[in-house]
Amino acid sequence: MNYIFYKYQGTGNDFVMIDNRNLHFPKNDTKLVEQLCDRRFGIGADGLILLENDASTDFRMVYYNSDGNESSMCGNGGRCLVAFAKQLGIIDAETTFIATDGLHYATITEDGIVSLQMKDVDEVQEHENHVFLNTGSPHHVQIVEDLHIFDVQNEGAKIRYGALYGEEGSNVNFVSQTGENTFRLRTYERGVEGETLSCGTGATAVAIAMKSTGKTDSSLIELQVEGGILEVSFQEKNGFFTHVFLKGPANFVFKGEVSVPESENLIIQ
Repeated sequence: MNYIFYKYQGTGNDFVMIDNRNLHFPKNDTKLVEQLCDRRFGIGADGLILLENDASTDFRMVYYNSDGNESSMCGNGGRCLVAFAKQLGIIDAETTFIATDGLHYATITEDGIVSLQMKDVDEVQEHENHVFLNTGSPHHVQIVEDLHIFDVQNEGAKIRYGALYGEEGSNVNFVSQTGENTFRLRTYERGVEGETLSCGTGATAVAIAMKSTGKTDSSLIELQVEGGILEVSFQEKNGFFTHVFLKGPANFVFKGEVSVPESENLIIQ
């Protein structure tokens, strides 16, 4: 079976995109998704996203982590999917689509800057050394010193697999403040099981956590991730965060075709 795919990245968070409006992709084939995302034996990506038809919106987003399992919301993936939908001619400058965490609205400029509305956040759990919240995916947020040399891989895994979050685990964000309303973060993503260059739901979680804990008074926050710059804006009242938007670039990388013979050894063209 041959599949046309498109590669996109948003601040270094990269995705295999497949137009699945005809439902030809084997959605339950975990091994195939994992193979396609493999950086040595496949296309290589942090995740795979299917664009499908939806009766009440422009399209449906189906997201898989690179381990092959369908997962919770991916902010950068959602932004890249908007750019993909524009490339396919499904949308123009704005859109609404459905994802696993509900309805999303987004806009896209001619130069590929996508502003994606994220879910409202009505609970921010503040603990002594960390903050936990759900921005479409669960996120642990923790301020650390010397972020540039911090051992994100090992320390992130300890928290992700530790007793604090049980079997389900959590994404883990390590943060340092660089200005009045600017922060740097590095993220350990579950499902990828390692550090990624960017995490959209993580950047959103960090921005809200920093506002909630009084690290900033701003409702427009700049996040420096390993792969670039993201912006998060929101409205906040009595600890309830609405009109949450994640903004940043979403770039097309290349298009190709992958053949999956019976041997399951991928042939990529």
